Amino acid sequence: MFDGVELQLFCKPISLISMTLTRLKLPIGIQTFATLRNEGCYYVDKTALALKLIEQGNYYFLSRPRRFGKSLFLDTLKELFEGNEPLFRGLYIHDRWDWQIRYPVIRLSFAEGVLHSRAELDRRIFDLLRVNRDALGVTVHPDLDIAGSFGELIRRQPIHLIGVEFSRDKRCVVGFEVETLAASAG
Repeated sequence: MFDGVELQLFCKPISLISMTLTRLKLPIGIQTFATLRNEGCYYVDKTALALKLIEQGNYYFLSRPRRFGKSLFLDTLKELFEGNEPLFRGLYIHDRWDWQIRYPVIRLSFAEGVLHSRAELDRRIFDLLRVNRDALGVTVHPDLDIAGSFGELIRRQPIHLIGVEFSRDKRCVVGFEVETLAASAG
């Protein structure tokens, strides 16, 4: 038990969960929930904790050291809110989630690469906003700055935040990942 939440270790791919423990792959470097579940890696089920965060919380800031599972946890939440039910078969949350409802997900990850200037950061943010707009089928005025573009994206998709912030309305998910911003952006 972890703070009243049960964590379970699953040692088989989704379709092969059994009582027999076999040698599986260690999920070293795997940051996507789908890859971890589909390739038969060891996985500690944290979906009970995710459900508790979703149902009981308002805002969370997830601050952990590098290589501590933040990206994987955010990707797990993304798959959950997008309603990717097969990935959650056999896990704690499977029978406790409404798989008929899918929520838009906005994910802004700064975990790849090192940015050395404010201009590089601005270009990365504009690109991430463009990728999310395209994925959600949202158009915004091309002359907007970063704040305006992000604001328009959120206004057109009722929002639910993961990563930096977390709210209960569960209508849209935004995940922020910041790990390797080098140098001051100022």
